[in-house]
Amino acid sequence: MVRVLFVCMGNICRSPISQGVFENILRREGLEEEVSVDSAGTGNWHVGSPPDTRAQRSAGLRGLDLGAQRARQISPEDCGDFDYILTMDEENFSVVSALCWESAVVRPFLDFAPDLPEREVPDPYHGGPDGFEHVLDLVEEASAGLLDDIRERHLRDRG
Repeated sequence: MVRVLFVCMGNICRSPISQGVFENILRREGLEEEVSVDSAGTGNWHVGSPPDTRAQRSAGLRGLDLGAQRARQISPEDCGDFDYILTMDEENFSVVSALCWESAVVRPFLDFAPDLPEREVPDPYHGGPDGFEHVLDLVEEASAGLLDDIRERHLRDRG
């Protein structure tokens, strides 16, 4: 089983959206038994909370249900438990890299979308609905590249 962890600051906007988008892609591709997905935040402010209502609303417009997710904070154990730990921006990359300093699996999520001009998934928390739509667009693009990478590195020899 390939394990993927998406990480943002509070685990209520960007990383739950990423988890929902990628889980949907895995279901569509019939890979939900091959790849496990989770999300976490670098901070603990929202632990136990569902995703932001605006994130849920924007995701819902694309047929995604984030309602079962609950925020959690990344832990040192996560560093060894995941094959991919993908951060949304430079600040979270720095925090997670320091936590997981022995692990080479920490990468910026948008590394998987090299054709995009953006290198960070912007935090939509203090903005309006357009920010959440933009996050969804970026995440969908990077998710396609991530799936290609997983197939190449981990699933190539599987039926």
